[in-house]
Amino acid sequence: MQKLPQHQCLIYKGSPSKNLPALTATIGQRLSKDFRCFYLNNPAMISAIKYSLSKSGVHVEEQIEQNHLVLSSDQKHLVAGSFDIDRMLEMLDDALNQALRDGYKGLWASGDMTWEFGAERNFDKLLEYEWRLEEYFRSHPALAGICQYHADTLPPEIIRQGVVAHPAIFLNDTLSRINPQFLEPKSYTKQTADSSALNNTVECLCGAAPN
Repeated sequence: MQKLPQHQCLIYKGSPSKNLPALTATIGQRLSKDFRCFYLNNPAMISAIKYSLSKSGVHVEEQIEQNHLVLSSDQKHLVAGSFDIDRMLEMLDDALNQALRDGYKGLWASGDMTWEFGAERNFDKLLEYEWRLEEYFRSHPALAGICQYHADTLPPEIIRQGVVAHPAIFLNDTLSRINPQFLEPKSYTKQTADSSALNNTVECLCGAAPN
Protein backbone atom coordinates (compact mmCIF):
# COMPACT_ATOMS: atom_id res chain seq x y z
CA MET A 1 0.00 0.00 0.00
CA GLN A 2 1.32 3.44 -0.97
CA LYS A 3 2.17 5.63 1.98
CA LEU A 4 0.27 8.89 1.95
CA PRO A 5 2.25 12.14 1.93
CA GLN A 6 2.48 13.76 5.34
CA HIS A 7 1.63 17.26 4.02
CA GLN A 8 -2.16 17.32 3.73
CA CYS A 9 -4.90 19.91 3.35
CA LEU A 10 -8.41 20.11 4.75
CA ILE A 11 -10.76 22.11 2.51
CA TYR A 12 -14.22 22.89 3.83
CA LYS A 13 -17.19 25.22 4.06
CA GLY A 14 -19.46 25.87 7.01
CA SER A 15 -18.69 25.94 10.71
CA PRO A 16 -15.13 24.92 11.70
CA SER A 17 -16.71 23.00 14.57
CA LYS A 18 -17.82 20.26 12.19
CA ASN A 19 -14.16 19.26 11.74
CA LEU A 20 -13.48 19.00 15.47
CA PRO A 21 -14.32 15.28 15.80
CA ALA A 22 -11.91 14.32 13.01
CA LEU A 23 -9.12 16.63 14.22
CA THR A 24 -9.66 15.50 17.81
CA ALA A 25 -9.37 11.85 16.81
CA THR A 26 -6.26 12.59 14.73
CA ILE A 27 -4.57 14.37 17.63
CA GLY A 28 -5.43 11.47 19.91
CA GLN A 29 -3.92 9.02 17.43
CA ARG A 30 -0.73 11.03 17.10
CA LEU A 31 -0.36 11.46 20.85
CA SER A 32 -0.68 7.69 21.25
CA LYS A 33 2.11 7.23 18.69
CA ASP A 34 4.41 9.49 20.73
CA PHE A 35 4.20 12.58 18.53
CA ARG A 36 4.12 16.06 19.97
CA CYS A 37 0.98 17.74 18.64
CA PHE A 38 0.78 21.43 17.77
CA TYR A 39 -2.52 23.11 16.90
CA LEU A 40 -2.62 26.77 15.76
CA ASN A 41 -5.91 28.62 15.43
CA ASN A 42 -7.92 31.55 16.75
CA PRO A 43 -8.78 31.70 20.47
CA ALA A 44 -12.35 30.48 19.98
CA MET A 45 -11.16 27.36 18.16
CA ILE A 46 -8.47 26.74 20.78
CA SER A 47 -11.22 26.64 23.41
CA ALA A 48 -13.31 24.39 21.17
CA ILE A 49 -10.52 21.87 20.51
CA LYS A 50 -9.72 21.78 24.24
CA TYR A 51 -13.32 20.90 25.02
CA SER A 52 -13.49 18.34 22.23
CA LEU A 53 -10.25 16.66 23.31
CA SER A 54 -11.38 16.56 26.93
CA LYS A 55 -14.72 15.08 25.93
CA SER A 56 -12.88 12.38 23.96
CA GLY A 57 -10.94 11.31 27.06
CA VAL A 58 -7.70 13.23 26.59
CA HIS A 59 -6.39 14.76 29.84
CA VAL A 60 -5.83 18.10 28.15
CA GLU A 61 -4.23 20.12 30.94
CA GLU A 62 -1.89 17.27 31.78
CA GLN A 63 -0.90 16.86 28.13
CA ILE A 64 -0.27 20.60 27.85
CA GLU A 65 1.69 20.72 31.12
CA GLN A 66 3.92 17.87 29.94
CA ASN A 67 4.32 19.62 26.57
CA HIS A 68 2.89 16.66 24.65
CA LEU A 69 0.20 18.99 23.36
CA VAL A 70 0.64 22.62 22.28
CA LEU A 71 -2.51 24.64 21.59
CA SER A 72 -1.73 28.16 20.45
CA SER A 73 -3.17 31.36 19.01
CA ASP A 74 0.30 32.91 18.86
CA GLN A 75 1.13 34.93 15.74
CA LYS A 76 4.84 35.50 16.28
CA HIS A 77 5.45 34.45 12.69
CA LEU A 78 3.86 37.72 11.54
CA VAL A 79 6.16 40.69 10.91
CA ALA A 80 4.38 44.02 11.32
CA GLY A 81 1.15 42.13 10.76
CA SER A 82 2.38 40.50 7.56
CA PHE A 83 2.99 36.79 7.01
CA ASP A 84 6.70 35.98 6.88
CA ILE A 85 7.58 32.71 5.14
CA ASP A 86 11.10 32.42 6.49
CA ARG A 87 10.04 33.08 10.06
CA MET A 88 7.20 30.56 9.84
CA LEU A 89 9.46 27.84 8.44
CA GLU A 90 12.15 28.60 11.03
CA MET A 91 9.59 28.29 13.83
CA LEU A 92 8.39 24.98 12.41
CA ASP A 93 11.95 23.72 12.09
CA ASP A 94 12.70 24.73 15.67
CA ALA A 95 9.53 23.01 16.91
CA LEU A 96 10.34 19.78 15.06
CA ASN A 97 13.94 19.69 16.22
CA GLN A 98 12.89 20.39 19.81
CA ALA A 99 10.33 17.58 19.68
CA LEU A 100 12.99 15.16 18.46
CA ARG A 101 15.47 16.32 21.12
CA ASP A 102 12.76 15.77 23.74
CA GLY A 103 12.46 12.16 22.67
CA TYR A 104 9.32 12.28 20.53
CA LYS A 105 9.06 10.31 17.30
CA GLY A 106 8.01 13.44 15.51
CA LEU A 107 5.80 16.50 15.36
CA TRP A 108 2.23 16.66 14.09
CA ALA A 109 1.01 20.18 13.33
CA SER A 110 -2.19 21.77 12.08
CA GLY A 111 -3.04 25.39 11.50
CA ASP A 112 -5.86 27.47 10.10
CA MET A 113 -4.56 29.39 7.08
CA THR A 114 -6.83 32.40 7.63
CA TRP A 115 -5.45 32.80 11.15
CA GLU A 116 -1.86 32.12 10.10
CA PHE A 117 -1.90 34.92 7.54
CA GLY A 118 -3.18 37.50 10.04
CA ALA A 119 -5.54 40.44 9.86
CA GLU A 120 -3.74 41.93 6.83
CA ARG A 121 -5.12 39.02 4.75
CA ASN A 122 -2.41 39.33 2.10
CA PHE A 123 -2.24 35.89 0.54
CA ASP A 124 0.30 36.74 -2.17
CA LYS A 125 2.88 34.55 -0.44
CA LEU A 126 0.66 31.55 0.17
CA LEU A 127 1.62 29.44 -2.84
CA GLU A 128 5.34 30.02 -2.33
CA TYR A 129 4.95 29.14 1.34
CA GLU A 130 3.06 25.91 0.66
CA TRP A 131 5.57 24.73 -1.95
CA ARG A 132 8.50 25.52 0.32
CA LEU A 133 6.66 23.76 3.13
CA GLU A 134 6.19 20.72 0.88
CA GLU A 135 9.95 20.65 0.26
CA TYR A 136 10.48 20.72 4.01
CA PHE A 137 8.03 17.86 4.56
CA ARG A 138 9.81 15.73 1.97
CA SER A 139 13.15 16.15 3.69
CA HIS A 140 11.78 15.71 7.23
CA PRO A 141 9.79 12.45 7.52
CA ALA A 142 9.24 12.99 11.26
CA LEU A 143 6.87 15.86 10.45
CA ALA A 144 3.17 15.40 9.65
CA GLY A 145 0.48 18.01 9.32
CA ILE A 146 -2.79 19.36 8.02
CA CYS A 147 -3.29 22.85 6.60
CA GLN A 148 -6.88 23.97 7.16
CA TYR A 149 -8.54 26.02 4.42
CA HIS A 150 -11.91 27.49 5.35
CA ALA A 151 -13.61 28.42 2.08
CA ASP A 152 -15.95 30.86 3.84
CA THR A 153 -13.02 33.01 4.99
CA LEU A 154 -10.59 32.70 2.06
CA PRO A 155 -10.83 33.92 -1.56
CA PRO A 156 -11.71 31.20 -4.12
CA GLU A 157 -8.34 31.49 -5.88
CA ILE A 158 -6.57 30.85 -2.57
CA ILE A 159 -8.63 27.71 -2.01
CA ARG A 160 -7.61 26.49 -5.47
CA GLN A 161 -3.97 27.27 -4.74
CA GLY A 162 -4.25 25.38 -1.48
CA VAL A 163 -5.47 22.30 -3.31
CA VAL A 164 -2.75 22.28 -5.99
CA ALA A 165 0.00 22.79 -3.39
CA HIS A 166 -0.81 19.68 -1.30
CA PRO A 167 -0.02 16.11 -2.38
CA ALA A 168 -2.73 14.65 -0.13
CA ILE A 169 -6.21 15.64 1.03
CA PHE A 170 -7.48 15.03 4.56
CA LEU A 171 -11.14 13.97 4.61
CA ASN A 172 -11.43 12.67 8.16
CA ASP A 173 -9.42 10.83 10.80
CA THR A 174 -9.73 7.52 8.95
CA LEU A 175 -9.52 8.73 5.36
CA SER A 176 -6.96 10.76 3.45
CA ARG A 177 -6.36 10.53 -0.28
CA ILE A 178 -3.63 11.20 -2.82
CA ASN A 179 -4.48 14.51 -4.48
CA PRO A 180 -4.73 14.16 -8.28
CA GLN A 181 -4.74 17.96 -8.60
CA PHE A 182 -1.35 18.41 -6.93
CA LEU A 183 1.15 20.30 -9.07
CA GLU A 184 4.89 20.75 -8.78
CA PRO A 185 5.90 24.42 -8.96
CA LYS A 186 7.34 24.04 -12.48
CA SER A 187 3.97 22.74 -13.73
CA TYR A 188 1.85 25.52 -12.24
CA THR A 189 0.25 28.22 -14.37
CA LYS A 190 -2.73 30.50 -13.81
CA GLN A 191 -4.60 28.39 -16.35
CA THR A 192 -4.01 25.16 -14.43
CA ALA A 193 -5.19 26.89 -11.26
CA ASP A 194 -8.55 27.57 -12.86
CA SER A 195 -9.25 24.30 -14.65
CA SER A 196 -12.69 22.73 -14.57
CA ALA A 197 -11.26 19.59 -12.94
CA LEU A 198 -9.74 21.64 -10.13
CA ASN A 199 -12.92 23.65 -9.65
CA ASN A 200 -14.92 20.41 -9.48
CA THR A 201 -12.52 19.06 -6.85
CA VAL A 202 -12.94 22.19 -4.73
CA GLU A 203 -16.73 21.99 -5.02
CA CYS A 204 -16.70 18.34 -3.98
CA LEU A 205 -14.42 18.99 -1.00
CA CYS A 206 -16.46 21.94 0.19
CA GLY A 207 -19.59 19.83 0.05
CA ALA A 208 -18.03 16.74 1.65
CA ALA A 209 -19.09 15.66 5.11
CA PRO A 210 -16.15 15.41 7.53
CA ASN A 211 -17.24 12.04 8.87
